[in-house]
Amino acid sequence: MAAQPLIDTEGPGACEGVWAQWRASRPELRIQDWRHLVVVAPHPDDEVLGAGGLIALLRSADIPVTLIAVTDGEASHPGSPTHAPAELAALRIEESQNAAYELATGAPMRLGMPDGGIAEREIELTDLLSYVLCRLGGPGVRCAATWRHDGHPDHEAVGRAAAAACGNTATELLEYPVWMWHWGNPEHPRVTPENAFALPLSPSAVAAKARAMAQHRTQISPLSDHPADRPVLPAHVLQRFTAPDEVFFQ
Repeated sequence: MAAQPLIDTEGPGACEGVWAQWRASRPELRIQDWRHLVVVAPHPDDEVLGAGGLIALLRSADIPVTLIAVTDGEASHPGSPTHAPAELAALRIEESQNAAYELATGAPMRLGMPDGGIAEREIELTDLLSYVLCRLGGPGVRCAATWRHDGHPDHEAVGRAAAAACGNTATELLEYPVWMWHWGNPEHPRVTPENAFALPLSPSAVAAKARAMAQHRTQISPLSDHPADRPVLPAHVLQRFTAPDEVFFQ
């Protein structure tokens, strides 16, 4: 994730119990006919938080997954006395490579766009994603990207670019929420149940996702005792991503 998310992770979103009931009422996402999945993440770790279980399930079935990291997450701790942005980016690249290993897929393709500035490069990102999807091409290819209404500008810009690229290449798009669980509730007008699908995860997929999340140490643990080094993903935030299912807007 990027630094200083616009969402208040202490509320006012629905509690996990409410969300669990909502997810249980969603139709199941079918993945049996998939041939290849491209997962686009604004920042290193978004792909794990939103789609780590899906990635693990597909890889257990020997279905290829291509990961694309749009930024290197260098802005996750502005004002940190411990790491300069370039140092933090290097750490986060290593963490995402380790997380990809836990999910049994290759290291992410890196685009190196500025953390916090994806919207300014949205047309370029659309063209790059269109190129990738065009090269893969054909039936059975899917693209998963952050939800266009997730409440974070980088997440929403990636969602828009992926939607445009999928339109350019006749590729089916899935959008995964990350911040929605913190600000939203099932009655929120942005949360449209008619196109929300739940994916049940196997115990092995849940475990692989947990191992992958644990690799993002710069995000889940404080870098130091300084306030600017506090974790971006403290325990109460991570708890939202430990459910035995994931949701995708399709």
